Amino acid sequence: MSDATRAVEAIWRIESARIVGALARYTGDFALAEDAAQEALAEALVSWPEHGQPANPVGWLMTTAKRRAIDTIRRAGVQREKYEAIAHDQDEAYADDLDVERIDDDVLALMFVSCHPVLSKEARVALTLRVVGGLSSEEIARAFLVPVPTIQARITRAKKTIAAAKIPFEVPSPDQRRERLAGVLNVLYLIFTEGSTATSGEDLIRTDLAREARRLTRVLIGVLPDEPEAYGLLALMELTASRFPARTDAAGDPVLLEDQDRTRWDQGAVRRGLAALDQATPRGLGPYGLQAAIAATHAVADSVENTDWERIIVLYEALGRIAPNPIVDLNRSVAVAMAHGPLRALEIVDRIAEDKRLDHTHLLPTVRGELLRRLGRTVEARAELERAAEMCTNERERAVLRQKLADLT
Repeated sequence: MSDATRAVEAIWRIESARIVGALARYTGDFALAEDAAQEALAEALVSWPEHGQPANPVGWLMTTAKRRAIDTIRRAGVQREKYEAIAHDQDEAYADDLDVERIDDDVLALMFVSCHPVLSKEARVALTLRVVGGLSSEEIARAFLVPVPTIQARITRAKKTIAAAKIPFEVPSPDQRRERLAGVLNVLYLIFTEGSTATSGEDLIRTDLAREARRLTRVLIGVLPDEPEAYGLLALMELTASRFPARTDAAGDPVLLEDQDRTRWDQGAVRRGLAALDQATPRGLGPYGLQAAIAATHAVADSVENTDWERIIVLYEALGRIAPNPIVDLNRSVAVAMAHGPLRALEIVDRIAEDKRLDHTHLLPTVRGELLRRLGRTVEARAELERAAEMCTNERERAVLRQKLADLT
């Protein structure tokens, strides 16, 4: 890869959201804006290595994308007013074209459109990574271990859905923003979660995907600096990512929390996470902030034994009240086992199993099998761990479960 190509990709990753957002505002057409921006990117990948990087690379991309949009509108015979609107000052440099406040509004509007609730979860994730994150279809497909045509189809359907639903390119009104913001935060959380613990494949952690989720969350905070839950989400991401260096061994196999070398935890990420949590705390912690507070409790402890498990139980109880979820209850059961023993924790897990909501995941039999093992109920533990290994789709996690089974023998 040439230096010029690397420059194109780096600039695109940083500025693509602003470019697509500005185009969408100019054209009033989200799909056209994204297509024109992609054409400008493709042209830069050919032109810059041959002719050199322009003096104003972002302005070059913006101007080229505008021209592609104008060509498309002209070919389609769309009303003259739209053509004149985006043709005006099309050759001006990007920095002169938009003021900072307008840029922020464009990026924020782009996030809200990409994460619109009319889209499926998979479409929102793919579209956000594409138009806000600047990732290619190939990069997204590689991150989620699906074929490139599948990602391309999701993005295409998403853009058609946005057009058919006539979703305006705008920042929601203040009374709608908080409700819609939850959807944006959820998409960023889903992206990070997949990077933190991959649902399938051979790698436990996909650091690039987790890093992109953190970057996008910082972008969101940059345009919405007064939203405490955005800080709570960033804190959760940073504190979780701080443990990445110790979560796998040299072979890439998972290392359980109690076996991790805490000197390998990224203290820079811990400090960033705690600082973000401080920003979220004064106005009351929401679901992400509470999860971040739990992660912070782990981060400041020097060992599993010296962890404040009672505090973690209280935080999970609070989280369960404002965001009821069987996964929250399952995690609380683990903390209860550490603080009060496996028998009390097993009572919680058995109640979770009764409502069947976790029948689709290996997490419930994994926890139940470990609790039964600690109680000396080996036959039952074996059955649960075997079921967990069969259901697990990540190769690294499955290897850990198989090792637990071997240890039972």
